[in-house]
Amino acid sequence: MSSDPGVAEMDRLRPQLEATAMPESLGAFVRECAATRGDKILGNWFDEGETLTYRQLDEYADRLASSLVRLGVRKGTHVAVMLPNVPAFPITWVAIGRIGAVMIPVNAAYTADELHFVLSDSDAQFLVIDAGLIGSYEAMENRPPLLDDTRVIVHGDRNEGRAHWRALLDEGALPFEPPSAVSRTDLLNIQYTSGTTGFPKGCMLTHDYWVIIGQYAATFRDQWGGVKNSLIWAPFFYMDPMWQFLMIMRLGGTAHVARRISLTRFYDWLKDYEINYCIFPEPALKARPASSADKELHLTYVSIYGWSREARCEVQERFDVVAREGYGMTEIGGATLVPAAAEAKALERTCGLPAPFRHLRIVDEAGNDVPTGQTGELWVSGRSILWGYYKRPEANADSFRGEWFRTGDVFRRDEDGYYYIVGRIKDMIKRSGENIAAQEVEAVLRLLPEVEEAAVVPVPDPMRSEEVKAYLLLKAGTDRDACPPETVIEHCKAHLAAFKIPRFIAYVDDFPRTPSRKIQKRVLIEEAEDLRAGSYDRQEARWL
Repeated sequence: MSSDPGVAEMDRLRPQLEATAMPESLGAFVRECAATRGDKILGNWFDEGETLTYRQLDEYADRLASSLVRLGVRKGTHVAVMLPNVPAFPITWVAIGRIGAVMIPVNAAYTADELHFVLSDSDAQFLVIDAGLIGSYEAMENRPPLLDDTRVIVHGDRNEGRAHWRALLDEGALPFEPPSAVSRTDLLNIQYTSGTTGFPKGCMLTHDYWVIIGQYAATFRDQWGGVKNSLIWAPFFYMDPMWQFLMIMRLGGTAHVARRISLTRFYDWLKDYEINYCIFPEPALKARPASSADKELHLTYVSIYGWSREARCEVQERFDVVAREGYGMTEIGGATLVPAAAEAKALERTCGLPAPFRHLRIVDEAGNDVPTGQTGELWVSGRSILWGYYKRPEANADSFRGEWFRTGDVFRRDEDGYYYIVGRIKDMIKRSGENIAAQEVEAVLRLLPEVEEAAVVPVPDPMRSEEVKAYLLLKAGTDRDACPPETVIEHCKAHLAAFKIPRFIAYVDDFPRTPSRKIQKRVLIEEAEDLRAGSYDRQEARWL
């Protein structure tokens, strides 16, 4: 038996949490919190100058739900939501959940092409969209099959001929009773995540998935009663801000929400709003030199992901804070966590121990468990992981082995039971927290008439973790002057969100290939001493 203090802590907390009675749905969870917290401020959108109390979230969700039902939203109706970080996002989410309908969060940076894909693929029947983002919707050449202008609800400035979000809220009735009962196993979100097939896939997530992750996050991040103010800086259409919002609700605290990340303002936010918890972006550590003022902050716990040992030591020393790693995916929620008591292990690049409600295996290519210390693919099972990918039978067949979900990530486990990520099987690039499917970018590049083939790879970057690099093989008889980097960039801007556009562009006469003619990206990466050298840098607008 391990003598590691982190193992002892996890062994104590895991069974406690797994035995805890959970609310039946997202709506029930919100109502429970509102009953005990009332007029306490739940959310402070400081860039917008707006706040939301616990009671307001509960009542506004009821009002909006009653209006949505009047428009035709019923249990199982798919409602896409394309909003920035504003109070309307959680209000709309809870309202949709109260009906038993299904929310499809949409990336606010999506172009018309990307928006059309998600709305069509998700079978969205309604769309809630911010007035500032309506241009992407208007730019679509064709409307998605199940959506037309009469079922578009605009938040912000009124849009002639379309329903207005605020009017629906004001006109809604109290109390709201859903036409059909809602239970914890009902579908709540179709959450799109970049996949290896070139286009995003929709993860089908239940009410229970979200309730569990909120409770789990609260339990492990507030063992000393020190988390009363959290900072949310990532876009709400990703899973992290949503579970952080549920976490602070469970703790009875206040979420302070930025419209977007700002490294220059980050420390001011921590100080001004007396933040106790946040996901700490590693570049923020270098954005301001260490000073005596660091100890004056109110941080007690920060989440870190993929940090170096030096950075882990620095953040804990500078801010007198518990900094802990974890591992999760949209598909499975939280899978591992480094417990607070694991002080020595926390300095290593471990993802931690299995989280509550999660069972883990590391297996070889035949699906057999590998011995301790050896590498293999991480498989995960447990209560309320994703149902599967929406309308993706092939992906589901590939991703599941009975109850087990194949993560596509290579792990090893040490003798104390701690898990370490070794690499990714999936062809993904992670830039500033955004997951980018290489094949999606490659598919867009191949739309250029001059391009025969394209290969997209990650370039290590100290600020953004990874940047996107595109290698282009032009068609026979085509020279680079016919397809210069500027043309490639403008083409990508028309089809891809800004964070997916390659920063580096290089041209090749041919690619290293396997005997079956598949491009060997590994060779492209390994043979380059510096992946930036010889490339066109979009950010600096010059050849390197």
